[in-house]
Amino acid sequence: MLSRIFCGCLFVASFLTVISCSEEHEHIAPAVHDRDSVPVMVSYGVNTLISDSGIIKYRIVTERWEVNDKKKPSRWVFDKGILLTQFDQTLHIQSYIQCDTAFYFDKQRLWELHGRVRILTKQGVNFRSEQLFWDENKHEIWSRRYSYLKTPERQLEGKYFKSDEKMTKYVVTNTKGAFERSDFGMETTNPRDSMRQAQQQKQAEPIRISSGV
Repeated sequence: MLSRIFCGCLFVASFLTVISCSEEHEHIAPAVHDRDSVPVMVSYGVNTLISDSGIIKYRIVTERWEVNDKKKPSRWVFDKGILLTQFDQTLHIQSYIQCDTAFYFDKQRLWELHGRVRILTKQGVNFRSEQLFWDENKHEIWSRRYSYLKTPERQLEGKYFKSDEKMTKYVVTNTKGAFERSDFGMETTNPRDSMRQAQQQKQAEPIRISSGV
C-alpha cells in the first residue's frame, strides 16, 4: 500500500512539474534585439543647466527627458512638456520657451516643438502657436501653423512665421492684425493686403470734373 501511495505521489509530482514547466515556457517573452526602441537614458523631474563653449546658456525644466542615440537621427524627447529658459553671459534671463512636446535632434542642433508653444523675449515679444522649429546653427525659428505675435507696437496673426532666434526680424505671411501708421513699412508678405490698400486709396481719391471754362 505504501509503495502504491509513493508511486502515486511521484506520478502527481511529475505531472505537476510538466504542467509548471509548460506554463513557464508559454509566458517567456522574446529578447529585445532592436535597440532603436530602447533609450540610453530616461530622467524624471529634471531641472538642469546646459552650457555651450563653457558658458551657461539654457535651463531645462521637464517632467520626463529621454535620450535615444540609436534612432536616426539621434534625439532627445520631452513628451511631458518642457520649459526652456535662455540666459545671457551674465546669467540674466533673456527669454523662455514652453510647449507640450519637444524633440531635440542633437546632431543637427534642431528643436521641434509641438502643442501649446509659448515664447516671451526680453524685448516684450509674445508668441503663440501649435508648432515651432528652431535651428541653432542658422539661428532661425519658423512655424508653418497659425501663429500669433504681439509686440509693444503691434499684433499679428498669420499662417507662416519666420524669424531670427532673437525675434527682432521676422516675416509673417497671410497676415491680419493691428498696426501703428509707422509700421506699414515692416516686412510682411501678403499680396492681397497690398492690392486691397491700393484699391482703397484709389477709391478715396476725389473725382475731378472739368468745367469747360
